[in-house]
Formats: sequence, C-alpha cells, structure tokens
Amino acid sequence: MRASRLLSTLLLLQTRGRMTAQELADELEVSVRTVYRDIESLSVAGVPVYADRGPTGGYQLLDGYRTRLTGLTTDEADSLFLAGMPGPAAELGLGTVVATAELKMLAALPPDLRARASRIRERFHLDAPGWLREADEVPFLAEIADSVWNERMVEIRYRRWKTPREVTRRLAPLGVVLKAGTWYLVGLAGDEPRTFRVSNVLGVQALDERFDRPADFDLAAYWQEWADQFEVRIRGERTRVRLSPEGVRALPYFMGRSVADQVMPTLSEPDADGWMEAVVPVETLRHAHAEFLRLGAEVEVLEPAELREMVASTVGRLTGFYGSRRTRPE
Repeated sequence: MRASRLLSTLLLLQTRGRMTAQELADELEVSVRTVYRDIESLSVAGVPVYADRGPTGGYQLLDGYRTRLTGLTTDEADSLFLAGMPGPAAELGLGTVVATAELKMLAALPPDLRARASRIRERFHLDAPGWLREADEVPFLAEIADSVWNERMVEIRYRRWKTPREVTRRLAPLGVVLKAGTWYLVGLAGDEPRTFRVSNVLGVQALDERFDRPADFDLAAYWQEWADQFEVRIRGERTRVRLSPEGVRALPYFMGRSVADQVMPTLSEPDADGWMEAVVPVETLRHAHAEFLRLGAEVEVLEPAELREMVASTVGRLTGFYGSRRTRPE
C-alpha cells in the first residue's frame, strides 16, 4: 500500500510540477504528516525531490528528472488499453497521435506486460454509440477541440429546436463531452456555462481573442449536474396511471431506469389484482402516448384526461384493425 502511494506521489510531482503538502494530502487522501514522511522516504531512496518554502512554495522534482513506467502492476497495464477510443480520437483529429502514443507505451512496458496489453487490445473493443442510431455528423469537432485546448474564443452558428432556429453565439469553450456516441460542447456564454450539441453546430470561427479558463471549473462535475438536471427538465409533465405487476417490472426497460427510479416512490398499495397507481414523469403528452402504448395492456392512463383520450382513440383504431369480424384485405 505504501509503495503504491509513494509511486503515486512521484507521478503526481512529475506530471503536475510543484505541489504543496496539503495538495498532495488531498489528492492521496492521507494526512499532511503522512506526506512529509513519504517525501522523506523518496529523498532517502535517491529521488531528487526538494521543497521551496513560502506562500507559493511546495515540493517538486529536480528539473529534467523523469521516472519510467516500470512500476506498473499487471492490472494497471491491462487497464490502460481498455481506455482506448480510436473512433472518438479520430473525430477529435487525434487518431494518429493516439496510435503513436500507444506504440510508445507498449515499447516502455516490460515484455510480459506488453504481451498482456496486446491480448487485451485483441479481445476487448469499445463501441461508444447506442444501438439503432447512426453516429452524428460532427464536421467542426476538431476545430472546437483545438479552441478548447488553446483557450481561444469562438463564434458558432447553431441550430436549436426553438425559434429562431439558427442563432450565433460567442463562447469561451471549456470542454467537450462524449455521451452515448454524441458529442457536446460546454462553453461560457457570458458568465454562465452552456451546453451545445456539436452535431447542431453549423459553422465555427476561431477568434484571435483568448480567455482565462475559470480556475474552479470542473468539467466532469458540471456535466454530471447538467445531465441530472436535464433528465428532470425534459420530463417536466406528470401523468397518473395504473400499472400491473408486469407493468412495474417492465417500466425500466421501456421508459428507462431513471424514470423507473422516480416512479417507484409514488407507487400505491396494490389492489386485489396487484395493480398499483403511480405518478410517471413524461416529456410531452405525445411522447407519453407512444411510451405507454409500448406497455400494452399492463398500464391504464388515468390522468390527464387528454392523454387518456389519446390512448383510448388509438386502442379503438387498433381494435378496428384486428377485430375478429374484420377480414384480412386481399
């Protein structure tokens, strides 16, 4: 455990440069006193680490010092090649760079770990897009990513769902996110971070002006919060239904796990036949109409009345199509 922590300390100093004892302690989830002992151990072992005192001081390695990756465990070496995403890397314009980096990584590994890493790559493959949908066209992704990396302001033409459909936005691009095969751009429009689907970007102009990236902005944390709120916002309507026991079990498969998780606390006590009333969040009545029809006879819509009438009308038409007296057309 301690050897692993010492290696982590060394790699943190190598990749991030100067770090205070408190920063190291926070990153490694240990006490500052433990950091002091670990730094002393590294120094005794011959690692050229030294401290700068003062308010801007901290620990850092002697300029030019680098350690090699010979300390990788078998599992760590295996996991490196499970992280490869050749498709998304190519879309970002980094396909060749990733391939070259992978070759260099393989060359740095000891022979036994190199063989295992090659087997991992042969036996596991990541396919990011979901089923039954074509990948988005993202002709401007590489330009956007370049502006993100170089902290350069951009002006984009964007197609959105509400009117006016096409708008121009001036952004400080903070990051890109790949979600289920779809790329999103996160950028500051004024002082507020906003999210844009990259496939809806109609044009990009990189500006000469640069911006200072907010020091406290965490892309992963922002995305998680935005995604959670998005699922709540997009299903802003509420419906009341009756569900059979089979309907309750089928809910995650037909409407998604997040919807099912919101429905479960609203379930009433089952009646004599096991049916339960529930409140189901939906996007629109039109979407709800299609979603509830997928549950067939395992759901009865109670409210709103308009949705109940929509489902009843469709069921009536289906009865006309499949009624026992109706003959099959020639």
